Amino acid sequence: MLSQANFLLRRFSTTATYYQNKLKLALIGQSLFGQEVYRNLQKKGHKVVGVFTIPDKNGKADPLASAAEKDGTPVFKFPRWRNKGKPIPEVVDAYKAVGAELNVLPFCSQFIPMDVIDSPKHGSIIYHPSILPRHRGASAINWTLIHGDKKAGFTIFWADDGLDTGPILLQRECDVQPNDTVDDLYNRFLFPEGIKAMVEAVQLIADGKAPRIPQSEEGATYEGIQRKEEAKISWDQPAAALHNWIRGHDKVPGAWAMIDGQMTTFYGSSLLDGSVPSGKELPITDAAKPGLVTKNGLVLFGNDGKMLLVRNLQFEDGRMIPASKYFSRDETSAIELTEEEKKIAEDIKSIWKGILSNVAAIEETTDFFKSGASSMDVVRMLEEIKQKYSAIELQNEDVYMAPKFGDFIQTVVRKYRGEDTKEELVVDYVCKEVNNMTVKMPYQCFINGQFTDAEDGKTWDTINPTDGSVIAQVSLASVADIDNAVAAAKEAYEHGEWGKMNARDRGKLMYRVADLMEEHQEELATIESLDSGAVYTLALKTHIGMSVQTFRYFAGWCDKIQGSTIPINHARPNRNLTYTKKEPLGVCAIVIPWNYPLMMLAWKSAACLAAGNTLVLKPALVTPLTALKFAELSVKAGFPKGVINIVPGTGGGAGQRLAEHPDVRKLGFTGSTPVGKQIMKNAATSNLKKVSLELGGKSPLIIFNDCELDKAVRMGMGAVFFNKGENCIAAGRLFVEESIHDEFVQKVVEETKKMKIGDPLDRSTDHGPQNHKAHLEKLLEYCETGVKEGATIVYGGRQVDRPGFFMEPTIITNVEDHMYIAREESFGPIMVISKFKDGDIDGVLERANRTEYGLASGVFTKDVSKALYVSDKLEAGTVFINTYNKTDVAAPFGGFKQSGFGKDLGEEALHEYLRTKAVTVEY
Repeated sequence: MLSQANFLLRRFSTTATYYQNKLKLALIGQSLFGQEVYRNLQKKGHKVVGVFTIPDKNGKADPLASAAEKDGTPVFKFPRWRNKGKPIPEVVDAYKAVGAELNVLPFCSQFIPMDVIDSPKHGSIIYHPSILPRHRGASAINWTLIHGDKKAGFTIFWADDGLDTGPILLQRECDVQPNDTVDDLYNRFLFPEGIKAMVEAVQLIADGKAPRIPQSEEGATYEGIQRKEEAKISWDQPAAALHNWIRGHDKVPGAWAMIDGQMTTFYGSSLLDGSVPSGKELPITDAAKPGLVTKNGLVLFGNDGKMLLVRNLQFEDGRMIPASKYFSRDETSAIELTEEEKKIAEDIKSIWKGILSNVAAIEETTDFFKSGASSMDVVRMLEEIKQKYSAIELQNEDVYMAPKFGDFIQTVVRKYRGEDTKEELVVDYVCKEVNNMTVKMPYQCFINGQFTDAEDGKTWDTINPTDGSVIAQVSLASVADIDNAVAAAKEAYEHGEWGKMNARDRGKLMYRVADLMEEHQEELATIESLDSGAVYTLALKTHIGMSVQTFRYFAGWCDKIQGSTIPINHARPNRNLTYTKKEPLGVCAIVIPWNYPLMMLAWKSAACLAAGNTLVLKPALVTPLTALKFAELSVKAGFPKGVINIVPGTGGGAGQRLAEHPDVRKLGFTGSTPVGKQIMKNAATSNLKKVSLELGGKSPLIIFNDCELDKAVRMGMGAVFFNKGENCIAAGRLFVEESIHDEFVQKVVEETKKMKIGDPLDRSTDHGPQNHKAHLEKLLEYCETGVKEGATIVYGGRQVDRPGFFMEPTIITNVEDHMYIAREESFGPIMVISKFKDGDIDGVLERANRTEYGLASGVFTKDVSKALYVSDKLEAGTVFINTYNKTDVAAPFGGFKQSGFGKDLGEEALHEYLRTKAVTVEY
């Protein structure tokens, strides 16, 4: 409290004029914008001596009038200020009686006489939603979008007798996003920043610092007010121009065309890339080409052959529907209400009556908006319903889609019954009776909340490595499918429920999907065994168990992502506040490998989603099935459509398109170093997207003669043979101190011979098949190369004589530093052992670091000082001491050098999917 008091005293003593210079204001305007300007000016100490606003509408006062009346501020509600172009004397006299020193006009829709404009000592200032002089007139912000401007903003100017031609006091601008509507710009920028700017402008005038910058006529325009009859769509234009016309009129007055003999208004336009989707043709009057009613909305075509997508349609009777439902809009008949539902309807009628106090009685045909309700009333109404009936989940859009009372009750009852909460997910399964259960496996692409075949119909056989049989023919995503998935993710991020969801609700969905994964863990582990060859018990504990843990860990982070405040030098006599915000990136692409199909999905996706992004994930071509099962569970968990998209495909096709796609803002990749390098090139030449890479490894494990030998043997085997050696941090080379080398090898061989090789679903199996045939062949060739170079295979090195892709765990000794197997990763169950001289710590460290990889490493010794020294010197992202493979969801994971950059897991993983914005405020 003392510091705060000193701060206030200092402010008062050094800039006393800031607090002394206050004005008597007349506010002439309306709406919530006018209300907020009024409240904020009062907070700053200015005295509002009169509020001049519009008359009550349907018996309901304007928000500005309501706020002023509650405060006891004089309120005047003149229907007009002029009659036949001349000021009305009694109106002007009433205005002058309040004695204002400045007129402030926020959102003023009436013509104010110049007698009033010029009357105060300081004149009048007006808020205008345009960067003057580019767009003048009442529909200026509409024309900003119609013309496709890249910048929008607002101007506060000194009123004169022209049309928005007075001198400029201040301006603010913002970027226009490709699919922004007028509502988007108002909500994001024009409304909140406009209120602040009006208050700042008044203070500048009070302090005598307000500029008067003459407007240039160069570039000045004047486009008239857009009325409904002028908003008809002219179809002979490129798709971008059609899109700009529609979004420039959304929501008022609404761009329209004639369809089936009636005026139909279009809302929610976005540009659409990729190939033409499948749908049912819809003829549109004067359009050269019919529209297409698709599962995502109405596709329209420009004269350049490009496309746009419209989400909602409104008919002449005011009814609005999803454009995708055009041909089924009349199929839903009214449902009969139960006694309980009639009670709910009566309660909601009372809520409507409380809001629409001007309406004598709420009838079936009473229109919420035509009766005078505003968007704020929508929030109030839904919150009142939620307070009474928490089980009924309603969105603002439900009111816009059904503004008439009878239609709205039908929507409420359907949601109450669970009939209308979500479209039913249709899943085609490949089913197998295996592992004492029926396993159901989706096999299609998962795009925008639906399973769908690839657009070109291509498929890929995913193989069971245990016996070489085909499990399923999985849809093979084409470039067009990738484009559709990215478009869905972008739509979900920019316009969907996900982008508006608060952080804790995101966390709830992530906890829910973790719970579902745990409920289905036996099925998921079975699918993992079938598709990747993972030993079932390991799949249950690690592949699935750690995936569940990962989603729960990052679910907890959702509402804990914070920025910080930063002390900077002040711009005296004013002061500054600088703070940082952590923001999501947008659409993220994730490309994962085949060794831990579900766990790699979880490691990257959980951090991505916790940060608030949407994702398009490409699983490995040979192991797509658990990713597709996860997609099904994500729908059951309640993730909105488009947030999660799973697209099985090739690296050269689907993967490359993700790396090149201009709408993807981040790519997370786990795989080989050569592919990682190509991804960086593609990311750089496309849009400089953010990249994180977890690549190859040749992790050294150093075993000193003072270790606990039996433990080192067991841990060393795990370091190499864990998950059949298909493990990114597997110990690629063991360095064993000379005095214990032979004993170590003898013990390792003895223990390895005891390992049971067999069916991964057999609970007693230690070692299952390699992931796929090509990989098995590569491992056998790897062993042959080692022998040719002079190394010795002391155990294994052969394919097991049985169906499937089984390889014996292999131990190779006499490995010299120059050999291929000493330098390159096998990614299989091959233990490569080299010896080093007793006591030569620095020598073995130099050999261990003589690699371009740096993912993981390990050391076994009882000497703590030696262990810490070695851990400091090893060039790797992870160092294990007297253990190995001990990863945890809370510990960051990632490599150095050509093992990549960026982290999975832990708090650091979140930063891979966030951007930092610095904001500086002067006050």
